[in-house]
Amino acid sequence: MAFVKEFREFAVRGNVVDMAVGIIIGGAFGTVVKSFVDDVMMPPLGILVGDVDFQDMIVVLREGSTPGPYETLAAAREAGAVSLNVGMFLNAVVSFAIVAFAVFLLVKSVNRLKRVEEAPPAAPTTKDCPFCASSIPIKATRCPMCTSEVGATT
Repeated sequence: MAFVKEFREFAVRGNVVDMAVGIIIGGAFGTVVKSFVDDVMMPPLGILVGDVDFQDMIVVLREGSTPGPYETLAAAREAGAVSLNVGMFLNAVVSFAIVAFAVFLLVKSVNRLKRVEEAPPAAPTTKDCPFCASSIPIKATRCPMCTSEVGATT
């Protein structure tokens, strides 16, 4: 029973719940970024480099049952060809760059908010007695522990 109690305390601890929320949001964010790359970024980029769909950029290593050339990655897979999927890799690199940039902007914004929220440190309210090293109020002129005169700080 102690194991179950310990596990429950671990599972509902703030860090675990925050991590779970982060993973769920990260998965959803990944889907949005993938759509952005595949549906928004890559078509214009393909037009700029000569009306090429990056997804179908392949290097055939071994032809399949139907000899190439293959117009699309799907056609190469259907024929059973072995290929290096350069376009898919390029899509993944662009997706990573976009995600990394978005995370950078998010972290930069959070850090800026943290700097604004941080207040300057408060002035000290105590000092140490030079004779017995006990902590005493800053305005004290005599130590309550050793009764030594310590002088007031104004």
